Amino acid sequence: MHEGKQGRFSSADNRAKKPMTNIGIKERRVEGVTILDADGQGRICLRFGASTVPLPKAVQSLLEEGQNHILLNLAGVSYIDAGGLRELVSTCITVNENGGQIKVVHLTQELRELMANTKVLTLFDVFENESQAVDSFSSCTFATAR
Repeated sequence: MHEGKQGRFSSADNRAKKPMTNIGIKERRVEGVTILDADGQGRICLRFGASTVPLPKAVQSLLEEGQNHILLNLAGVSYIDAGGLRELVSTCITVNENGGQIKVVHLTQELRELMANTKVLTLFDVFENESQAVDSFSSCTFATAR
């Protein structure tokens, strides 16, 4: 069941169409999973009202609200700069330390190669389609339930 709820983070403005230095992200929920859809326009940040929130800080906010199943949809993002890679690693560590899971879906070939070459890819479960990724959270929930 897709809830399709629009979250508090809206996409970054559509000014520059550069390779990934600032990507805006939209938040939505599907079957208890928070999906962060990248708009593919640069550095990983979320917009909250008029201010930009870095991905690790935004994810920390989600974790504080108990939203610890997070799927990062990188469809259309072909490149992440070094700062973006650091943010991905930091975000992954934060989620794991807080008992959550973060997974990635829709990597382009270029981004997959970049993340593999830098070993960042080894930190994430990667999926080709959203429904498989969302389903993977429910199978993990039963395995880790106390």
